[in-house]
Amino acid sequence: MFEFIWRSIVLGVAATALLDLWALFLQRAFAIAPPNWAMVGRWVGHLPQGRFIHDDIGRAAPVANERAIGWIFHYAVGIAFAAALLAIWGVGWARVPTLVPALIVGYVTIGCGWFILQPGMGAGIAASRRDNAMQIRMLNILGHTVFGLGLYVAALLTR
Repeated sequence: MFEFIWRSIVLGVAATALLDLWALFLQRAFAIAPPNWAMVGRWVGHLPQGRFIHDDIGRAAPVANERAIGWIFHYAVGIAFAAALLAIWGVGWARVPTLVPALIVGYVTIGCGWFILQPGMGAGIAASRRDNAMQIRMLNILGHTVFGLGLYVAALLTR
């Protein structure tokens, strides 16, 4: 069990950090705004009151420490998906990693954003309520491919 926990944490943090580096690259190279983790933190902060769906998360009441909550949630989700990878394919996968399981998990994370987070924050399913929905979708696909690659590379580095 200890190996499962430490590998989940290491793989999840590493893959999420690579996703954040990708966002930084996009910001510097192409002036694409990075994710606003404060708004994610605001969404998470409203969950305990039973508020799951907002018309526009930017108009929702601010939550204390929402930026920190958003960042913590971002990394916790990365760790949870790394744990899911290890739960499905086994801790042995991390000792002899292959690319396909990591990419599958990366692509599943797209669905969580499209069908849970974005609608909950008021962007609609797969950002359908945003003027730049196709750009957001492509960035989601690319970013979560990077996350999947991060799971794989982290597993290779920690074998």
